[in-house]
Amino acid sequence: MAVYGVKPEISDGNAVTHFDEIAQYQAGIYISSNEAVWRILSFPIHERSPAVVHLAVHLENGQRVYFTTANVQQIALNPPDTTLIVFFVLCQNEAFAKILLYSEVPTYYTWNASRKSFERRKRGERVDEQTGIFKETTIGRLYTVHPNEDECFFLHMLLVNVPGPTSFQQLRIVNGVTHATFRSACQALNLLEKDRH
Repeated sequence: MAVYGVKPEISDGNAVTHFDEIAQYQAGIYISSNEAVWRILSFPIHERSPAVVHLAVHLENGQRVYFTTANVQQIALNPPDTTLIVFFVLCQNEAFAKILLYSEVPTYYTWNASRKSFERRKRGERVDEQTGIFKETTIGRLYTVHPNEDECFFLHMLLVNVPGPTSFQQLRIVNGVTHATFRSACQALNLLEKDRH
């Protein structure tokens, strides 16, 4: 246990207290013998498990871009890939990815930020009847979208419920019918309540 006090300073007859926050913090720290040994031996103090991968949600050509006057034309012609765009490409190229929801991809694939690609996991638990596929406890978390952002919100809803989409357009196809909006696609999949309910 640590005990410390503050001595008031008298200024013009009024008591004024000044705190040295750094000294106060240092005086108030208590490290037990167990924690001291743990730190001396350089054991990890904390860990996060399972790992969480944040997944982008945006409308077509709506990804966030950062540009300068030097690269504005290049960025406008070739916007950077996001996890969502790369997920569509993955579903086009790999049969196993076509059965996955967007949020399940980080369980079986790692996100390589420098190459902007999903790559198969090389270790973990083997997936039955799938050669070269490994599973980890990693969780995919889609960024939240406020319901006021209509189409993006309904896109988010489709990504959470439709496995293996290959494009924004393919997400709007329900039972062979191409819907004009993500909202109408959600209604066709009965993901939204109707006024009659």
